[in-house]
Amino acid sequence: MKKISLHWKSSRNPRKQRKYVKNAPLHLRKKFISCNLSEEIRKLYKKKNVPVIKGDKVKIMRGQFKKIAGVVNKVDMHNIRVYVEGAEIVRKDGTKRFYPIHPSNLQIIELKTDDKKRRAMLERNVKK
Repeated sequence: MKKISLHWKSSRNPRKQRKYVKNAPLHLRKKFISCNLSEEIRKLYKKKNVPVIKGDKVKIMRGQFKKIAGVVNKVDMHNIRVYVEGAEIVRKDGTKRFYPIHPSNLQIIELKTDDKKRRAMLERNVKK
């Protein structure tokens, strides 16, 4: 098991930045899978970004699937990728497969607020 340095703040060196992301534990990887929110949700919750979860409706902002909106099917914390319904590639044998997309290329249109912890986190800023 690789240990992550507790004293690491930041570095301009890209090699060290990539190393930090690759060796980060799961509780820190949650920050890496956050997406920015649409204008209406920003005004409602007074937050700019939120970690994406399965069930959120997102819009793809960059890449070959640009402007496609769909529901998040799977979130891969290990590779920091999100799988969205509608963003599928066809393999040579004819089967379809979800295309992995980095969360920085997504925008959350509709939040799934069934989770108590998530609802509490979002409403924390609204009360202020």
